[in-house]
Amino acid sequence: MRFIKILLLFFVFQVSAQQGGMWIPSLLEGMNEDEMQSLGSKLTAQDIYDVNNSSLKDAIGHFNGGCTSEVISNKGLILTNHHCGYGQIQSHSSLENDYLKDGFWAMNLEDELPNEGLYIEFIVSIHDVSEVALKGITETMTETEKQSLISKNTNAVLKTWPKESWQDVKTKAFYEGNQYFLFVTERFDDIRLVGAPPTSIGKFGSDTDNWVFPRHTGDFSMFRIYADANNRPAKYSKDNKPYTPKHFLPISLDGVEEGDFTMVFGFPGTTSEYLPAVAIEHITKEFNPTNIAIREAALKVIDAKMKESDAVRIKYASKQARIANAWKKWIGENLGIKKSNAVEKRRAFEATFTKALKEKGLEDKYGHILPEFDKLYKDFAPINIKRRNFIEVFFTTNELMQMTFRAYQVEQALVANPDNLQRGKTILTGQFEGIHKNYDAELDKGVYLNVMPLYGKAVDVSIYDNTAFTNLDSALKLLEGDAETVIKNLNNDAAYSYSKPIIAEFFNTIDAEYQQKNAPITALQTKYMTALMEALPNARYFPDANGTLRVTYGQVRGYAPRDAVYYNPVSYLDGVIEKYIPDDYEFDVPQKLIDLYDAKDYGQYADNNGKVPVCFLGTNHTTGGNSGSPAIDAEGNLVGLNFDRVWEGTMSDMNYDPEICRNIMVDLRYVLFIVDKYAGATHLIDEMTLVHPKKDGSKKKKKRKRKKK
Repeated sequence: MRFIKILLLFFVFQVSAQQGGMWIPSLLEGMNEDEMQSLGSKLTAQDIYDVNNSSLKDAIGHFNGGCTSEVISNKGLILTNHHCGYGQIQSHSSLENDYLKDGFWAMNLEDELPNEGLYIEFIVSIHDVSEVALKGITETMTETEKQSLISKNTNAVLKTWPKESWQDVKTKAFYEGNQYFLFVTERFDDIRLVGAPPTSIGKFGSDTDNWVFPRHTGDFSMFRIYADANNRPAKYSKDNKPYTPKHFLPISLDGVEEGDFTMVFGFPGTTSEYLPAVAIEHITKEFNPTNIAIREAALKVIDAKMKESDAVRIKYASKQARIANAWKKWIGENLGIKKSNAVEKRRAFEATFTKALKEKGLEDKYGHILPEFDKLYKDFAPINIKRRNFIEVFFTTNELMQMTFRAYQVEQALVANPDNLQRGKTILTGQFEGIHKNYDAELDKGVYLNVMPLYGKAVDVSIYDNTAFTNLDSALKLLEGDAETVIKNLNNDAAYSYSKPIIAEFFNTIDAEYQQKNAPITALQTKYMTALMEALPNARYFPDANGTLRVTYGQVRGYAPRDAVYYNPVSYLDGVIEKYIPDDYEFDVPQKLIDLYDAKDYGQYADNNGKVPVCFLGTNHTTGGNSGSPAIDAEGNLVGLNFDRVWEGTMSDMNYDPEICRNIMVDLRYVLFIVDKYAGATHLIDEMTLVHPKKDGSKKKKKRKRKKK
């Protein structure tokens, strides 16, 4: 392993071919800045990221560690997706106050609802610490030795890095561990729910429309950041005040048209753009299909029960959305990989790589990598599938199995040391309470009957009638007494005695084998990244997504998913009405929205054609974590809210293809239309800064003088 210094110096500038990539915002000067401006941007790199002045990055917040959000007023008003805030909306919902079904709007600050555990984190600054992190690393070290030294080096940096008392620091690996960056962050924990449309708007189309276009979903929700008297992060307090941000995004009322520049700024979760062909083939032909089958079996039960009961619908709304989202994504990913011939193209690229190794005299150094991948993945595939199938059954889909898994972990801790009793009880009590808050034993039994056979284990339906776990009070009674008594209580339970040997097999055999076989693949992937950059230095390499702040830019574009079909880049409210099916859980439409449509009461939010735009497409390279990311126009104004990708392009996590990969964004004019005309929350509109950059011919921003760093 070696430090690859400032990789951008080696990149070749090719505007026509490059609209993909997830770029580090602190490294945009030069090639990326030029490329963005060639696509229509009027922004400078310093407009986007600046440590000395407010910039766009100061308006972008990591929403609860899994989504993105943005500040849209000087009073800390936050915009993100409806599905990102779904858990919070659900937590405040009941049969009496069904905010999922009816929506929620706080008409003043006092009505805004606090959310325990919810946080938003901002990036203060980004620093390259690769030289320090990789100091002392040699080729002769084992992977364990390398990681141990890197951890020691980065921990030393974190301890001494200058920061304010309310700030945090963390490091992240980039380019498969060839480069390391340090992030100074500020985390706000007092986040309150401000507004959310009903599910019939915020989740319109539900599973049928998920991952597809044309889309007509108003996937947004609003929150507000509160801070202490000094405008600093603080835990919830009635004395806290709305946060005054360093920067907030103005909102364009002029919208977008095909060819317009768009920049999505957010926290993409995970991508694997540099996998070898054998890995892509394993994932799409072996790994994904088994997990798709498990989730499909679970959804069959959950969907049916949710349609039968409003109480169950409220309980399982968030769980169902989480299970269904990846299920459909994996199906689209498989189709996209096949349609784009991604495996064949990757093999052709690998042939080019192999040729370059020979030409540069690097064959002895790196020529073993691709054959070694083939050998390792052949051995790794079965255990990778088995491990993930266990996770799908015992974590993702079946809650009784999840509870027994958690109990097994506590039992093992007690066997190791009885002094762990109180801590184990506290942890398990919290986990049981969290599950039972939204739990239905009959539904869960149906899921168990459907998914357990797919894991290859015998089904024993009687465990649901003879277990304490399906009732919170009886489950907690299992934890009464000393360590020996708790262990005895657990092992006398029917569900626990059934699942215990399966869980033990996972820990003692399956996961152990997985870790042993995955380690050399991870190490080889790091070496492969190094080899690619050395053998093909003129290729373009952006770092895989890893949950850190990134910029991805492109343009508003339609696309042709198949022969004789072309999707226009913008959908309209007309399409919502066309899809309307009364009382259907996916395509019902609120009567007030129908009335507004019939009266053409659109306010200032209609397009030039007199219609209200709902969603639009872009060529921005996005993934999970980009949900809620702002789509920013050429002037730095908010025009859209990223929330999805097209089905044919979900393969972009492994293979971005500019011909068919598109991200889907809610048009901000639809957001404003719903807030204003539908909800009547005009006080929120009054908070925002609405602009007309196209109609007013807004002045180009003056480029600031570069400050010497």
